[in-house]
Amino acid sequence: MKKFTLALVATTALSAPAQAADVSNLVGPFMHDPTVEEIAERCQYYVEQVDLRRDAMLGDTAEPTIDNTLERYDAIQSFLLTGSFEASLYQQVMGTAETRDAGGACSVRIAGLSSEISLSRPIYERLAALDVSEADETTQTYMESILDGFRRSGVALDEDGRARVQEINDRLAELSAEFSRNIAEDVRTIEVAPEELAGLPQDYIDAHPVGENGMITLTSATPDYAPVMTYAESDDLRRRYADVYGQRAWPQNDEVLREIFTLRQELAELVGFNNYAELQFADRMLDTTDKVEDLIQQTDEAARPVAEADYAQLFAMLQELRPGAEQIESYQLSWLTPKVQQANYDYDPQEARQYFQHDNVRDGIWALTERLFGVEVQPWDTPVWHEDVEPYQLVEDGEVIGYFYLDSHPRPGKYTHANVVPLYLGSPDGGVPVAALVQNMPDGLMEHGQVTTFLHEFGHILHFVFGSRNRYAGMGMINVEWDFIEAPSQILENWVYDYDTLATFAVNEAGETIPRDLVERMNRVRYFNQGTWEMRQLGLTATSYNFYTQPVPDDLGAATREWQQDYSLVPLNPNGQMQAAFGHLDGYGAAYYTYGWSRVIAADMFSRFKAEGMTNPETANAYRRLVLEPGGTRPAAELVREFVGREISFDAFREELERGLPED
Repeated sequence: MKKFTLALVATTALSAPAQAADVSNLVGPFMHDPTVEEIAERCQYYVEQVDLRRDAMLGDTAEPTIDNTLERYDAIQSFLLTGSFEASLYQQVMGTAETRDAGGACSVRIAGLSSEISLSRPIYERLAALDVSEADETTQTYMESILDGFRRSGVALDEDGRARVQEINDRLAELSAEFSRNIAEDVRTIEVAPEELAGLPQDYIDAHPVGENGMITLTSATPDYAPVMTYAESDDLRRRYADVYGQRAWPQNDEVLREIFTLRQELAELVGFNNYAELQFADRMLDTTDKVEDLIQQTDEAARPVAEADYAQLFAMLQELRPGAEQIESYQLSWLTPKVQQANYDYDPQEARQYFQHDNVRDGIWALTERLFGVEVQPWDTPVWHEDVEPYQLVEDGEVIGYFYLDSHPRPGKYTHANVVPLYLGSPDGGVPVAALVQNMPDGLMEHGQVTTFLHEFGHILHFVFGSRNRYAGMGMINVEWDFIEAPSQILENWVYDYDTLATFAVNEAGETIPRDLVERMNRVRYFNQGTWEMRQLGLTATSYNFYTQPVPDDLGAATREWQQDYSLVPLNPNGQMQAAFGHLDGYGAAYYTYGWSRVIAADMFSRFKAEGMTNPETANAYRRLVLEPGGTRPAAELVREFVGREISFDAFREELERGLPED
């Protein structure tokens, strides 16, 4: 997500091909800004469709077959998961608190029904009685994953145990909706004197007029916050602003988190695990806590020396600018970074920024997609829920193979970061995948890092479209191992450093193409601060992991700061309460390590592009065919092995990090 998060608990198209292909039927409420009543009706529709198929499955007295049992179960999952993600989109993007709350209420309802299905002994027993030994490999793999999922859900518990699991899941769904709502709606403000914006780009200053009281009001929205922390010369402003930003959704979300951690621990113990992390990792590539801890240690060993080299450059700059300074403060890190970039690498982020206008970046990403994968991105003529939303379709050889919505700019109450919400999976017989890309980009000039985020998120769209037309809804892209899910997006981030790619869309207001020399300097500075950033990611990983493997601390903020300080070379803000707005603590649970592991995989896969050419159509086609299109039909490790020709290696990731070390 930078992120997001890719909010993927799974969503699918309807099972029957005629329904799956009828996009106008599926996207009904998105054809306008729906009312609370329409959202409730839509939710009821999904519940009724699940009930119909469950009744048909359990009422069939014939011997279980793939047609009368597995495909019916797959259809149940289709409706459950499609309903869940449609509700998630309402919750993220609708224009009023009432409609967003209606989406949250539907998410809770669908989650409860999904839990009920996962705890159904009759459904499990009918599936377990189905003999698929003579079926194709995909069917056998799917059945194995289904039965394993039932067992981890608690289907083997007695009646009282299953009832308690249902209670926990119902309450967790309510807490998840409350947690997200608190983050989205707690938009805080700070008043600043006009002179405090010294150092900010002029277009930022122009976009923030002085009020009647002579002050400028800034919000905790990222497009307001990030430029100030990067460019404002005032230490005092950045310190005050960091306090405001770092306390979003606090203290209200601390009690929500405390209950989430407690209930997930109880759930894990009920189904036979020591903690929630063990339960969560059981179906992932890194399927034990030991493997995750090994990854954390290995990454720390590789990143810490690079971070120390970063710190040395940053501290030397601080001593120039603030003589007598004894250490870097957390609110100075982002501000010092462009200073070092300019002084030591002859790179000015604001010089680059003038070439990244949002609409040009968008069109450049579409063009890159067309060159790499042979598909066209075309406007899609369909109503939308807000005037800022842009609908598109992906077309290949005259056939529409995917639809997506781009909701790119911030507005009050909207989801505050960047993610992809899958809506409907496709099918081999005509069903077309549909998804939404929800982000918060400026409607104007973008930082280069925001360009990276945009392309990263669009990578999820491509993975979803290419990997979601499988026989079974439950074997689509959304069901790849969760700790692989970020890799196909992270690999695309490399193209925003490629001159030939940037030259197709990066132009300034005068129409001048970004200079090759500027891109070369951008590449020279690319690995500066990468060690620092990676250590920050380890701090987030440790926070995510520790909350789900240790007793719930009395003071969540103090514990968060302590765990993150283990990986930070600068003292953390003692007033920070970032856990309250750390959305991944709910959605990703104990598994924020996913991003780090995916970066390892992405670096390894990119090694083939580096060897064969970034725009080599044969390599891009192989990547699409071997990695993206299989979706969740095969283990991710097999997909990567076929593409790179060997087992996954940490070497490429380590080598990238070490480029941030000073030359001897």
